[in-house]
Amino acid sequence: MDITGLGAVSDLANTVINKIWPDKSEAEKQKLVAAVTLVQGQLAINSEEAKNPNVFVSGWRPFIGWVCGSACAWNWIGLPITKAGLALAGIALPISPADLSEMLPVLMGMLGLGALRTYEKVKDVAAK
Repeated sequence: MDITGLGAVSDLANTVINKIWPDKSEAEKQKLVAAVTLVQGQLAINSEEAKNPNVFVSGWRPFIGWVCGSACAWNWIGLPITKAGLALAGIALPISPADLSEMLPVLMGMLGLGALRTYEKVKDVAAK
């Protein structure tokens, strides 16, 4: 019997079986590797951007962080204090909180990179 023919049939059978019943652990490993690769690529881009002397390239992340932080500080600290102060002074001025529905996803995205790094370290897959 031709052994190479048997190997080809075996490979075909394995391919069909893996298509029908994929190995979950291998698929999960591949997803984790892809996620780690994506994060490492973004970290490399971030590192290069941070080295740039042009403030419009290296300063946009801190700017977005300060804007998001300032908006959160105003909404949850400044606004209640201002409203209380105005009420004590007898001034009726309706001040509404800022709509954070567009800003919070940006903030969560910025904070999420830190969470992914923590996940890498917990799972011991972080680059040494």
